[in-house]
Amino acid sequence: MPPTPDIRPVGDLPDAIGKTAARALSNNGIDSLKKVASRSKEELLAIHGVGAKAIRVLGEALAARGLEYKSP
Repeated sequence: MPPTPDIRPVGDLPDAIGKTAARALSNNGIDSLKKVASRSKEELLAIHGVGAKAIRVLGEALAARGLEYKSP
């Protein structure tokens, strides 16, 4: 299987989420922290390729900007 292409940076999303999560979010139209904040953790985790590490890193980036995940 070929390696996952690295499409980072994706908008203002932190590179630390990983290339798989970055690609998965981008493929789902999520290319900014504002769009991340419009989703719940559960909605994001339901996207294949987005895992606990990406959720933690995105949560830290949201908090740094005074944002948070949408409540479920």
